[in-house]
Amino acid sequence: MAPLIICKKSLTSLAEEKYVNKKFIRDEDERPKVAYNEFSDDIPVISLAGIGECGGERAETCRKIVAACEEWGIFQVVDHGVDTELVKDMTRSAREFFDLPAEEKLRFDMSGGKKGGFIVSSHLQGEVVKDWREIVTYFSYPIKARDYSRWPDKPEDWRAVTEAYSEQLMELGCKLLEILSEGMGLEKDALSKACVEMDQKVVVNFYPKCPQPNLTLGLKRHTDPGLITLLLQDQVGGLQATRDGGKTWITVQPVEGAFVVNLGDCGHYLSNGRFKNADHQAVVNSNYSRLSIATFQNPAPDAILYPLKIEEGEKSVVNEPITFAEMYKKKMTNDLELSKLKKMAKENKLQEEILQKVKVEAQVKSCKSLEEILA
Repeated sequence: MAPLIICKKSLTSLAEEKYVNKKFIRDEDERPKVAYNEFSDDIPVISLAGIGECGGERAETCRKIVAACEEWGIFQVVDHGVDTELVKDMTRSAREFFDLPAEEKLRFDMSGGKKGGFIVSSHLQGEVVKDWREIVTYFSYPIKARDYSRWPDKPEDWRAVTEAYSEQLMELGCKLLEILSEGMGLEKDALSKACVEMDQKVVVNFYPKCPQPNLTLGLKRHTDPGLITLLLQDQVGGLQATRDGGKTWITVQPVEGAFVVNLGDCGHYLSNGRFKNADHQAVVNSNYSRLSIATFQNPAPDAILYPLKIEEGEKSVVNEPITFAEMYKKKMTNDLELSKLKKMAKENKLQEEILQKVKVEAQVKSCKSLEEILA
């Protein structure tokens, strides 16, 4: 699929248009219900200051994280140990990339199945409706799998900054997996071992201002397929979560310097459903652009997904063991198929409405003709 580029422009240029291109318009049931800045404090903010110690403080932190995973599958962490200056450098570097002219960003176009680079909306081919975002993404772990030809070369310090950032986020991710393992009543390396070799992918999201934000989404509703996602977001707001199947939504309160932690499908399966996989989306607005950096901590492709602990009387939430690669492929295929089926149903309904209108008009015309004959 060719990238969504209008007159060789990137999405950023469409922010000044009066109307949203129809490729981005969502069905009414998918459109935002809550504003980008209508913040909620329902998602807990948890300090990791004491997790390096044995005893009460670590146990209390573990309790808070487990409770958040059971209730939402989302929490925020502060005092996480990631260097503050590095976070600023990563954010600056990302903004500088998205400020580049379209032709510069398109040198790293990742359409057609390329692993890493720049694209509008998503790398998934066959999308029915586009997301209102630009992304640049790269695979950072395992190190041997890095393809630096797909990493931007502008700004000049991109590679150095993103390598350092990826390393510190991997360390943070591993700390959190230890806490989650202990919370499940397992050895602290249980989740890391289940991943075989941790994969890491970084997706930098840029959501330009949108002329009609009520008609579209920055990122459609979904759950992440991996184990955990560490999200750095700016102070604009736009990340939303639901825990009742999309009936009600909250906008997550941005916290300066915090990382939002989303539990993914793998965390849900490995905990046998005890931990929720975060159901979330991103909305946009007409006032400000927004930047977020998502770091996905995933199992190796051949890692087997099956509950690590099944309590007496419980059944497994997974029918049979499946590799992460198989699960990921099945999830992406199902998502695209559902979108296509919904589009077909919408088109069929529209055709039926048009046909019914034609029939009614024909009946009215027939009645008028009969009246003229009898006159």
